[in-house]
This record gives sequence, structure tokens and C-alpha cells, in this order.
Amino acid sequence: MSTLLDTNILTRAAQPGHSMHQAALNAMAELRRCGETLCIVPQNLYEFWVVCTRPTAQNGLGMSPAEAQAELARLKTLFSLLDDTPAIFPQWEQLVTQYQIQGKNAHDARLVAAMIVHGLSRILTFNVGDFRRFQALMVLDPQQVVAAPP
Repeated sequence: MSTLLDTNILTRAAQPGHSMHQAALNAMAELRRCGETLCIVPQNLYEFWVVCTRPTAQNGLGMSPAEAQAELARLKTLFSLLDDTPAIFPQWEQLVTQYQIQGKNAHDARLVAAMIVHGLSRILTFNVGDFRRFQALMVLDPQQVVAAPP
């Protein structure tokens, strides 16, 4: 089985001093132990770049572009990178219309659209509430994954 990683899992895993760092690492390790394939999509990498290169004073990681590029290269070796395809946009459009999504939650809908197109039904995220509206998904909270593996 495959699970998509939300970008917040990637960013917390890249922040050793963050309170959610270990939970992100532990949840990914537990899913792998259970035989899961951990997946990312290009959108994860775009969002990760934004957070990595944003100043720490603005809730970023304060990395240089060279440091962020090294992190992207590392992520692409650690996780299965699923391609963007032309089918993602119409799926996204259907989701934002169906669920009446507004504002930045449209980014989450695009992740869900990619999941649907690639046949994934599970996402690991710290923002469980942002994905609960999508009935076909199994939303995995890192704390719960470690406490009671799926």
C-alpha cells in the first residue's frame, strides 16, 4: 500500500529542533516498517521549497537556495515521486467545486486530486482536519500511527 506525505511532514522532518520533528520521523518509520511505500508529488516539493527558503522570522527554515536544492535532491531519493499528469487539474477542479473549497485549502485539494489520479487513498499529515472533508481518504495522524500502526 502507498501513502502520500503531506508537505508538513517533510518540513517537520527537516527541522530537528521542532517539537513535531520526532513524531514525523517515527510515523514515517512505522509506515515503512508496515510495508508502506511513502510517496510525494511535485506540489510537495514546490511547497517544501517555499518553506525552506522563507526566513525563519516568517515561519520558514531560512535555507539558501543551494541548501533547499540539496534537501529536494534528498527527498527525491527517500520517497517515491509521482508525476504530475494532465488528469490532475480536472480532478482538482471537481473537488474544489464539490466541496466548495476556498482560499489556501485549494492546495490541499490539489494533493487529494493527485492522490485520486494515482490511486492513493491514504495521507500522513499533521493537519488532519484539513483533509477530513474528503470522504474517500484515510487521514493518518503521525501520533496515532506510532501509537496504533495502521
